[in-house]
Amino acid sequence: MRILAAGAIAFLALAAAAPPAGDRQAGARAFAQCVACHATEPGRNTPAGPTLHRVVGRPVAALAGFNYSPALRRFAASNPRWTPELLDRFLADPDRVVPGTEMGLIGLRDPAQRRALIAWLSAPARNN
Repeated sequence: MRILAAGAIAFLALAAAAPPAGDRQAGARAFAQCVACHATEPGRNTPAGPTLHRVVGRPVAALAGFNYSPALRRFAASNPRWTPELLDRFLADPDRVVPGTEMGLIGLRDPAQRRALIAWLSAPARNN
């Protein structure tokens, strides 16, 4: 019983050490790496990337007005929606998750940074 309690305490300590997923400042800082190619306003695609407005839960490679790469369209056939988990995997290593993607991001290696970015993109204020 003591071993189980010690394990639970260690797990809770690790969870408390991670920054909160909803840390808006951390998410905004992480988005600074995306802003050269992506906007967050509705309907504001750039030549380099689609808007990330309401990206969480949105169908993959299906936003009108943006010409997605063949690799991302193929990926969408087996991954219909951008879930937080799928976005996390993609942001960690876009080329591994979608071989042949045209997205120039090497990847966000820090899981806390990815969580903050996804939470920031998911926030109601981002999705008006």
